[in-house]
Amino acid sequence: MAITAKANALRAAGRAVIGFAAGEPDFATPAHIVEAAIAACSDPRNHHYTPAIGLPELRDAVVASTAEHSGFVVERSNVVISNGGKGALFAALATLLDPGDEVLLPSPYWVTYPEAISLFGGVAKIIPTTVADGFRVSVEELEVAVTARTKALIFVSPSNPSGAVYPPDEVAAIGRWAAERGIWVITDEIYDHLLYGDARHVSMPVVAQEVAERCIVINGTAKTFAMTGWRVGWAIAPTAVAAAMGRFQSHSMSNVGNVSQRAALAALTGPMGPVDEMRRVFDKRRQAMHRLLSEIPGLEVRESEGAFYAFPSVVGLLGRPLGGHTASSSLELADLLLEEIEIAVVPGEAFGAPGYCRLSFALADEDLLEGLERWQVLASS
Repeated sequence: MAITAKANALRAAGRAVIGFAAGEPDFATPAHIVEAAIAACSDPRNHHYTPAIGLPELRDAVVASTAEHSGFVVERSNVVISNGGKGALFAALATLLDPGDEVLLPSPYWVTYPEAISLFGGVAKIIPTTVADGFRVSVEELEVAVTARTKALIFVSPSNPSGAVYPPDEVAAIGRWAAERGIWVITDEIYDHLLYGDARHVSMPVVAQEVAERCIVINGTAKTFAMTGWRVGWAIAPTAVAAAMGRFQSHSMSNVGNVSQRAALAALTGPMGPVDEMRRVFDKRRQAMHRLLSEIPGLEVRESEGAFYAFPSVVGLLGRPLGGHTASSSLELADLLLEEIEIAVVPGEAFGAPGYCRLSFALADEDLLEGLERWQVLASS
């Protein structure tokens, strides 16, 4: 957001800034979803409070879509509708954590995870991963990080910011390990429809059924249906935990906006054609971004398997002149790129991974090409 704000300020001053910082699809919400929301506005049912845990029919739609997409069979009592995936994460951590509890958090991580953990008295135990290991944490690394205070693990696949996707056998192994250790798992599946190539998404409680009774699945409509602004997410949790999360929400935000919930219902029960088309476009851009980044001297990059991000190592560019200036960190490099060639990327420091930068391919094809060509010229000069 800070990078985007600075980029917008430069644009307002007449600079031709190209933004790679977006954390949301650059598509409009599909028309049938918007139409459902318009209709919902005129329905008096949606002008009043509804259950804090979510509309019953939307919770049922989550049950059905989850079973169809991932094979995870749950009941309405397991589903909590929240104010986006972030709201589901906050409710889950509020329910699970006591002061001093440790949460295992592989990096690079989404920027909100450590902040939410600390807000509820927890301590984030960071476990670094790198481009060399595919940005995937191993059971052995998790075992080393465990202490007597470990309460939970946050597991993400596909990943923001790295674009990494864990193979099914690794997901199963981590799930079985957590179950044996009695550790809760919060698994964030918000990008589960955005996979490419041979990558395959599996839900941890499906491939490691042992962990299901200590697992909370986070998901939502934001990324799959280009609905980031509609703020509808959910958690799937054991019944007692789901009920506690509902009580937390009743005393914090009441219910998610009813019009947005009706729109989400249309998303989950409607055609998936727009989602398939969005994924096809993202896949094309993903391949172009990987090719162009690979041609920039000093970068090391893996091809993204999911989400809509690339996460190259920029260590090879640090400490060397670029356009008459030198950057000693990825934070300084991001500022240099914005000032020198007017492209906005997010430095890895934001994700607990200094030495890297995140680039989103949720932008127009011509902007993607132009922005990375600018970087290539700068790095080659």
